[in-house]
Formats: sequence, C-alpha cells, structure tokens
Amino acid sequence: MDRRQFLAASSIGLTAAAAGCLGSPLSSENPESASGADPGAESDMKARDGEITVSASGEVEAEPDQAVIDVGVEATGESAAAVTEELSTGAAELRTTFDDLEIPEENIEDGRYRVHQAHGRTATGYEGAHSFEVTVTDVDRVGEIIDAVTEAGADDVGHVRFTLREETRSELRNDAIDDALANADEEASHIADNRGVTLEGTTAVSTGDVRVHPVHLEAEAMTSADAASGGAPQTEIGTEPVRVSASVTVTYAFAP
Repeated sequence: MDRRQFLAASSIGLTAAAAGCLGSPLSSENPESASGADPGAESDMKARDGEITVSASGEVEAEPDQAVIDVGVEATGESAAAVTEELSTGAAELRTTFDDLEIPEENIEDGRYRVHQAHGRTATGYEGAHSFEVTVTDVDRVGEIIDAVTEAGADDVGHVRFTLREETRSELRNDAIDDALANADEEASHIADNRGVTLEGTTAVSTGDVRVHPVHLEAEAMTSADAASGGAPQTEIGTEPVRVSASVTVTYAFAP
C-alpha cells in the first residue's frame, strides 16, 4: 500500500508580509529609498507563487528467478576431534552431491562452522554444525536439490529464500521508481485541483530506499503420485512473487 505525505506551502503570505514592511512607519528606511527599490525584485517574488511537495511510494512484482537454499550437517561426540571429523565427512558428502547436481562451485558458499561443548545441565561432550548456502538459478529445481542433499545426509535442510538475479533487480528498480513517480504526479494533481491551483512543473526530485523483498519459505514435504504408489515423498516448494519497492519525494511549482 502506498504511503504518502503531502505538504503545500505558499510564498504569497511572504509577499504580503514583505510589502507590509516596506510601507511600515517603523521602517528605518526613508520613503524615498523605499520608493526607489528595484521593481523587478517584487515581480520575481510574486512569480514564485508556491510549491507542493509530495512523498509517494511505488511497488512492482515479479516471479523469482533465483533461490538460495541453506543446508548443513550436524554432529555430536565425546570430543571436539570426533565432532570435527564427522562434520568433515558430512560436508564432503554434500559437496559430492552438489557436483552430481551440476551446481557451479561459485554458487556454493560456506556458511556457519562451529564446534563447541554441548549446552545444558545434563549435556556432555561436544556438538557442531557446518552449513552451506547454495544459489540456484533454476527455481524449479529447489525441491530436487533438497531431496538430494537430504538423502546425502544433510541434517539441517529447509530454509529457502526466493529472490531475483541482479539484472532483474536493476530493471525492476527502475519500474518501481516509475510507479512511485506516477503516484506522486497523481497525488500532486489531486492536491492542486482541490486547492484550485495549476501545476507548472517539477522543481526537485529525490529518491529514497529501493528495496527487494525476497520470499522466505520452509521446505514442505508433500505426498506426490510417486509416494502414493510406494515411492518416497518428493519435496514441493510453492512461492509468491518477489516485491520491489521504491519511494520518492517530488516538489512541484504551482500558480493560482
């Protein structure tokens, strides 16, 4: 929903106040010097009848064309060395699976890696975790990848962030700004009509935050036709469009 704030300011009152000062008997200037003032200065002031400043937002949506999947392995053991070794074995199996899925190396980033004493009053030994952040440019493969890494021994699977590639973001940023500007124009016209004045052009424009709002989901195993016939359940991921929002502040000149 667009959030807008409107401010209308007129310098007509300023013109009247300035004129009153020139004619005031308390003025330190003598009448002759006042009457000899440059007539052009008063004309310039009257020409600046006023301004309307509008803050508006805009938003566009698009289907995601990139997904980031968080997966990892966890381990517990009597010693830190045992936990470290188990994590190393699990991570190697995940990397082999990434290769089998033909996920480029540059799309795989190491996430958290930690080994520490187990927490809790009755806990003993050590525990640890090693996670990966996997970027997928074909969002239709998200379920396939989750199934494969789960089968490979991943203990922590499921958080998926659907987002946009950089080139898509750039294009939609411009579209969101265009939408915000159109909303600002519409609101300024409404204010001008309501006040009985005429817009004469734009005097200033500034942009605020332009944001991409990814869709965060948890993987949900759903029974498919294969599962009904005795096969393993396949992971299905449903998502919503990714939103891109922008805000602008525009100042318009107006005349009576």
